[in-house]
Amino acid sequence: MKLHMVRTETKLTFYGGVNEIGGNKILLQDKDTRVFFDFGMSFSMRKQFYSPPFLSPKSESSLQELGILPRIKGAYKFDPSPAEVDAVFISHGHLDHCAYLSFIKREIPIYCGETTQIILRALSEIRRADLEFSVSDIAFKPFRTGNKIKVGSLEIEPFHVDHSVPGAYGFLIHTSNGTVVYTGDFRDHGAKPELTRDFVEHARKAEPTAIITEATNMTGATVSSEAEVEAKLNSIVAAADGIVLAEFSYSDVDRLTSFYNIAKRNQRCLAVSLKQAHLLEALRRDRGLTVPALDDDAILIFRKSKKRFDKWESQLIEQYSGRGKIFDVFDVSKQQCKVVLAVSFYDFEELIQLKPVAGSCYVLSASEPFNEEMELDYERLINW
Repeated sequence: MKLHMVRTETKLTFYGGVNEIGGNKILLQDKDTRVFFDFGMSFSMRKQFYSPPFLSPKSESSLQELGILPRIKGAYKFDPSPAEVDAVFISHGHLDHCAYLSFIKREIPIYCGETTQIILRALSEIRRADLEFSVSDIAFKPFRTGNKIKVGSLEIEPFHVDHSVPGAYGFLIHTSNGTVVYTGDFRDHGAKPELTRDFVEHARKAEPTAIITEATNMTGATVSSEAEVEAKLNSIVAAADGIVLAEFSYSDVDRLTSFYNIAKRNQRCLAVSLKQAHLLEALRRDRGLTVPALDDDAILIFRKSKKRFDKWESQLIEQYSGRGKIFDVFDVSKQQCKVVLAVSFYDFEELIQLKPVAGSCYVLSASEPFNEEMELDYERLINW
């Protein structure tokens, strides 16, 4: 007769996300069950050693040697030993929470929300696969609010929260020693604060033993609701006599929708990038989301001035060229008072050919700089 000793303790180990923004990799062990919550890239550690595209990591061993990728036995596909992780749960589709899924053994189940699966699939199509982001071969196990997922001794309940990317979740993790709450990233001032409040109420009722959360605004930051932001932006656009240039995160669908509403309200069109158009087309397949359609009269697709396009870009251009939806910088320049153009800092070379007229404006609707590198980028932006 052989006795098998079963662990009874519940243990949390943080392999990232402590004293930094993002990079979350949280291991929860309960009895003999080992589950990770998020497996993101640590931007702060990575930038200490690398400066893509000029200096990028070439191997997993270099990332481990530098401490960017933690040494975790039985977790990685380049490790020949058997899997020692039972599952990975992803809270949302930002790379600082999910990029390093690339290294996880493919036999380890990877759970994420249905929307996150769509976003990561779309991102894998528009971003060239590299060492640090390659998820096209992952067979994701999608979930939605209301699901209860059993993994070993754990029962995990995902709950929707509001965040700057759609399809974000927090988790109630029922262990042998009580409930652990992992909030993921959330906000209470976005377009759907009721999602976050619903999660908070369920978390309260669970009487958790522990709560895992992160925050960048623990001190008294002033925030505006998405409705307040939209009202402020509307007054700016209404007063503009020329083109309105709007910079915001490509995955921030709520902010894109706000600019879409504002453009329509002011008899303008919103011209989105090919990258944003690709994401919008993908998200239209999500039955739980309402996003602007590419065939909407108030949506245009902006094609940058370049000679070669990736396959996915060429397909979009071919699909919508015949419908009068594809505009280049010269097309936009001719009707500046009728367009809100979604841009990024890396599109600014186009401004020379665009030649914004008097009365045009630029709106930066993104995170404030929070490190020296972002401060330098902001200074360059101001110079433009």
